[in-house]
Amino acid sequence: MAIKLKKTYRFALRSSLYISILLTAVLAAIFWLTQSFNWEQLLLFLPFSFLISFLMLQARVERFIYRRVKKIYDDVSLLESSSFSSKPITTDMKTLTEEIGKFAQDKKFEIDALKIREEYRKDFLGNVSHELKTPLFTVQGYILTLLDGALKDDAVSEKYLKRASKGVDRLIYIVKDLDLITKLEVGDLNLEKEEFDIIELIRNVFDLLEMKAAKKHIKLTFDMEYVNPIYVIGDAEKIQQVLTNLLVNSIKYGHENGTTEVSVENLIRNKVIVRVTDNGEGISREHIPRLFERFYRVDKTGNRNVGGSGLGLAIVKHIIEAHGEKIYVESEEDIGSEFSFTLEKYNNKD
Repeated sequence: MAIKLKKTYRFALRSSLYISILLTAVLAAIFWLTQSFNWEQLLLFLPFSFLISFLMLQARVERFIYRRVKKIYDDVSLLESSSFSSKPITTDMKTLTEEIGKFAQDKKFEIDALKIREEYRKDFLGNVSHELKTPLFTVQGYILTLLDGALKDDAVSEKYLKRASKGVDRLIYIVKDLDLITKLEVGDLNLEKEEFDIIELIRNVFDLLEMKAAKKHIKLTFDMEYVNPIYVIGDAEKIQQVLTNLLVNSIKYGHENGTTEVSVENLIRNKVIVRVTDNGEGISREHIPRLFERFYRVDKTGNRNVGGSGLGLAIVKHIIEAHGEKIYVESEEDIGSEFSFTLEKYNNKD
């Protein structure tokens, strides 16, 4: 406590000591000149002047700091008024300087974070406009062609209407994914957790994507034969979407006659890990940290031939995190990729 007081009131203590010694010396000089020297009065005057000086200096400096320095804090938004007023005011300049430096450093971190977010916002808006304008221009082009006279030709009009319809479907697909990811990010999506068989769910996804995989002669398979069900806890519909998105990606970027393998393993006592492994194109290391960003694509040429909304992996990440779980990715170019995520295992104690 003594050390703390010494540090906190160092300025006032030292200044009071100097003032009291000076005043005592002046008083002693007056006594000597008037030939009325009195040691008792000097000894009483010294602590009295020290105490008065200390109290006045401390009060004035605290008032100065509270009014002036706090105003500087508020002006530069280094410190909120509530946190300033809740702490004792220090007259120690070293402590005060350290506090200002700390809050300035914190503010610098905030500014750096805002700059990163601003860059991300610009990138995101650019990607959104690119994703939306392609199908919009496609639909517009076909409709204008039909209005210019192609509508009279039944064969051409049917073909163009079908292509315009595909463009509208793509727009709807992007908007739905945007709506879903927005709900996931703000925590506005309620998960309906229940126990379900993850093996059966994977088989259902295999069935849904069988034709898509067959077009590229990609085999969807388990790593082994699962005879017994494996029950987990989660939103079955959302986990199905996670598996669908991961398998669709493995098919898109997989090699002809390739394989996509799914495995379910015990991780710890109450967790399982689901792995989706393929032998496709793979992803270079530089892209892996940004894979789960909205609209981020490894292909920087802007090629959209592979389709999709560009939101698949972002949705996967948010669904898994909404479950309180983790998702991982490992990949090497020309070797393949593995996406894995954890789920809570259902332990039936009955």
